[in-house]
Amino acid sequence: MKGYVESAHYWRYHGLGGLDLMRAQFVQHRFARHSHETYAMGTLEAGQEEIRFSDGVQYAGTDEVVVIEPGVVHTGGPHTTDGWTYRVLYPSVEQVREVADEIGVPGGTPSFERRVITDPRMARRVAAAHRVAESGASLAADSQLHTLLTLMLRAYGTRRPQRQARRTGRRSMSQVRDLLHATMPDPPGLTELAAVAEVTPYALLRSFRRAYGMPPHAYVTQLRVAKARELLRQGMPPAQAAVTVGFCDQSHLSRHFRRLVGVPPRAYQRGVQ
Repeated sequence: MKGYVESAHYWRYHGLGGLDLMRAQFVQHRFARHSHETYAMGTLEAGQEEIRFSDGVQYAGTDEVVVIEPGVVHTGGPHTTDGWTYRVLYPSVEQVREVADEIGVPGGTPSFERRVITDPRMARRVAAAHRVAESGASLAADSQLHTLLTLMLRAYGTRRPQRQARRTGRRSMSQVRDLLHATMPDPPGLTELAAVAEVTPYALLRSFRRAYGMPPHAYVTQLRVAKARELLRQGMPPAQAAVTVGFCDQSHLSRHFRRLVGVPPRAYQRGVQ
């Protein structure tokens, strides 16, 4: 892959109620710490990826399927100087839960036994379903995507109860998180957030990161990018979206958007409309 130019294509498949997909070739690009509201399910077509989680580092290569559950904070980057090429689809919690209900996987939120699964046949199925969705053949894509989720859940699925955020002092970190959601364009400072939780600023940083995998300022950046994605899907110009969600300008949005999503805002907007 040496000498190749980095490229990424992000778009929305409108079947099955809507499903985002990305196809990318990265050599030096590294994702910032982030999490998804959806599942991320992908496979590498070349190279190796290094994925850092709060509990350790895992590596993915060809013939493997990567499954990252909603809310799991992680990064992604090249494991070798050649980078990696991969295809990823982002099924929603509702889509995965619906399939889990259909096949009788008991329990709460659909989960998976492992994040990196060595299964060449399943990896080929992920790539095939992704290609069909990219082709626009709706009936075939709906069928293959539904079949893929069914097979993944049957082979590797389980369910887990919803985890509660740890509490510190008299206020839970979930209250601080809720305040950040409510004030996202212009959130309070660290001292004010610490006062809400009735802890010191240092204790807040430590406890919030333990609960949500990143410090409050990084969490707000992710919220802003998520809201910007929604506005871009609705057709709002990137410059306007940037200011609306609290970034200084379009270049500020673009820098964080690519670090978290993998593509610039305009490319994302073209792909999902």
